[in-house]
Amino acid sequence: MNKKPLILVTNDDGINAPGIRVLISVMNTIGDVVVVAPDSPQSGMGHAITLNSTLYAEAIKIDNGPQKEFSCSGTPADCVKLGIRELVGRTPDLCVSGINHGSNASINVIYSGTMSAAIEAGIEGIPAIGFSLLDYNWDANFEACKAYVKTITKNVLENGLPNGVILNVNIPNIPKKEIKGIKVCRQAKANWVEKFDKRKTPQGRDYYWLAGKFVNLDGGEDTDEWALENGYVSLVPVQFDLTAHHVLKDLNGWKL
Repeated sequence: MNKKPLILVTNDDGINAPGIRVLISVMNTIGDVVVVAPDSPQSGMGHAITLNSTLYAEAIKIDNGPQKEFSCSGTPADCVKLGIRELVGRTPDLCVSGINHGSNASINVIYSGTMSAAIEAGIEGIPAIGFSLLDYNWDANFEACKAYVKTITKNVLENGLPNGVILNVNIPNIPKKEIKGIKVCRQAKANWVEKFDKRKTPQGRDYYWLAGKFVNLDGGEDTDEWALENGYVSLVPVQFDLTAHHVLKDLNGWKL
């Protein structure tokens, strides 16, 4: 009898977030599940890790599922590091992160705690996927996500991923019957045009709220933003090697 795959589940919205509870339920149909997730929301933490304070991990029981769960005081990347080194018991066969409440398409992947957790697993040589639904609401409906999460997860377990490659999967916030399928694509060129809302405390001290709007600068029909706008689940292979390989030759021609 084949041994079930061991799946590490994490996120950045916190261990009680509805998105991760749905992800856990889907993973329980595929393998043995260990959850190591933040004890509070950690959205936008990127790849931050805890260096100057202690980390805590507490075994916790949230529902009646068969999974083992740990609530961690650290960041999403901390959760993966601690899970692999101390809590899971053996090297996971797969790490899945999410399901995030909100988009991690395009430039959002850089800021995403969800994707950074998956990337951390990739750094450790573990196949990894980050899942996100384009709905920021806490009570978002994740029903349409389940089949796509399961299909992509099973494909990764069956086919593997190249070393250093992680999948960034985003799911449009539309009814399941309107989703046209999965489109493999590239990350769109886009950015946030930001501003800061300056305010004052009652004591007269200045403080700021980050605000702004997302601007898609890419008209390509092979991008994640195009796929999502046109009713597809976007699947982008990403990597943590940030070397601009195409520039190496030019830079080596400089008189340095």
